[in-house]
Amino acid sequence: MSDFIYLASQSPRRKQLLEQWGVRCELLLPDADEDSEALEVVRPNEAPARYVQRVTRLKLDAAVERLKRRGLPPAPILCADTTVALGKAILGKPETAAHARRMLASLSGHTHQVLTAVAVAHKGQVYAALSRSSVAFADMKPAEIARYVASGEPLGKAGAYAIQGRAALWARQISGSYSGIMGLPAFETAQVLRAAGLRLL
Repeated sequence: MSDFIYLASQSPRRKQLLEQWGVRCELLLPDADEDSEALEVVRPNEAPARYVQRVTRLKLDAAVERLKRRGLPPAPILCADTTVALGKAILGKPETAAHARRMLASLSGHTHQVLTAVAVAHKGQVYAALSRSSVAFADMKPAEIARYVASGEPLGKAGAYAIQGRAALWARQISGSYSGIMGLPAFETAQVLRAAGLRLL
């Protein structure tokens, strides 16, 4: 039984959440020549749930190969990916501040879905789960959106916001997994880690 896992994610929030849950993790980040962003390209007419599960599996496969290439000791490898969906539209990470403003304007006054897929590879097996949550945003004034984007918080975040930050001030109602909206659903993560043989609590 392993006493630690590899986290193949550059998200500091995911590492922080795992540590809060008592899971010891080592980062297993991509090499400089790995094109991680290419894995996140959306296919035409791809459903949000299918997209986030496919990207998570691609990232997991890349991490498994990375572990072998580096000759590191075996342990479970965890990957996750989060996407925001407004209807069938997938809102990934904004490319620019203007892109972030457009995303937030589209979310203003509407309810959207946050989907986080999590997967663990260990001893040739893959264990996967999907978390679905919904977030209802109040109406946001253009000046408020502009100030929020100027804070820098939306950049690098799916849907151009961080629920654990200032965007919480607009979150009128949340249904589902709060930690899943942050990027790593507690319940589903516990399920896949236990399935991989990790003892929690």
